[in-house]
Amino acid sequence: MSGRLIIPALGPLYATLANPAETLLRVVCGALLIVHGWPKIQNPTGAAGMVERIGFAPGEFWSVLLSISEFFSGIFLLIGFLTRPAAAVATIILLVTVYFHWIVVSQGYAGSEKSILWAAVTIFFMIHGARTHSVDNALKKEV
Repeated sequence: MSGRLIIPALGPLYATLANPAETLLRVVCGALLIVHGWPKIQNPTGAAGMVERIGFAPGEFWSVLLSISEFFSGIFLLIGFLTRPAAAVATIILLVTVYFHWIVVSQGYAGSEKSILWAAVTIFFMIHGARTHSVDNALKKEV
């Protein structure tokens, strides 16, 4: 890689920071999913009307599933445990929110922008896994 860098002396710095930067991205992604999912965990059926409006019936079932999935996929991403499946679950949730904001409430790109960005992040971890600094790595196992 350093042969492609405009400033080759930065190559070792980039190599040193690559794993910590990836870990930071995973931890932040997980933490934000936890924070966003916390109110849903406190009221698991609270989103029943919203999920029914976008076609997921019965709303109570899907609302509880959404609450559990969002909150616990955040925890799993944060600690790097079952990272790929957790990221896949989060990606599905985020893509549904893109549909909700873009199509259902007609907000288009402006309403979907954050979900698109976060879905790109979760897709990254769905493909790459947690790598270093994770429970998956400590267990020497990953899906």
